[in-house]
Amino acid sequence: MVNPKFKLKYELHYWKTDITGKEENGLDEIRIKGIYFPTQGLLGEWKYKVAVGAEWLISANNEDKGIGIGSDQIAPLAGLAFVKGNTVLVPLVQHFLSYNGPDVSTTSFRLIGIQSLENNYWVKLDAKIPFEWENDNAIPATAEVQFGKMFTSSFGLYADADTGIGGDKPYDWGIGLGVRFVY
Repeated sequence: MVNPKFKLKYELHYWKTDITGKEENGLDEIRIKGIYFPTQGLLGEWKYKVAVGAEWLISANNEDKGIGIGSDQIAPLAGLAFVKGNTVLVPLVQHFLSYNGPDVSTTSFRLIGIQSLENNYWVKLDAKIPFEWENDNAIPATAEVQFGKMFTSSFGLYADADTGIGGDKPYDWGIGLGVRFVY
C-alpha cells in the first residue's frame, strides 16, 4: 500500500513451457497495477472497500516460444473488497484491451479469496471467467491457488499453482514461485 487508499503492485512473469513441442523458457510480461479505494463502509458484519484501478501489461514478445500473446494491454478494473476477520473476498470485473500487437478485447469476471493464517501464512484463490469480445465467445475459465508466508513485515515468499478449467482451456497447469515486498 502506498497509502491507505492506494495500492501499487508490480509483477514480472517468467515461464518455462513445452507448448511448442520442446522446452522453452523466457519472460512473458511485466504488469503494473494501481488500485484506488475511494470509499469504505460496513455491510452487516463485513467491512467493504470500493476498488477502481487499472493494470498495464507490457509483453516481452516471446510468443514464438509459446510464452504470452505478444500484446501490450491496458486493463481497467472495478470491484468490491469485503473483509471479515482474516478473510477477504473480492468480486471484480476487469477489461483487457490491447494497444500494440495482436488484438485483445476481453472482459474477465473474477473472484479473489484470501485467507490469512497463523504465523504470517496466507492462502489465496483467484478464479477468472473471461469473455472474448473479438469472437463473441466465452473463453474457458482459469484458477490460481497461492500459498505464502511473510518472513518480515516487508518480505515474503509464495508458491502458486494455475490450472485451466473446461475444454479448449488456455493451458493445462502451471506452477510458480514469487517474492512479495510490502512498502
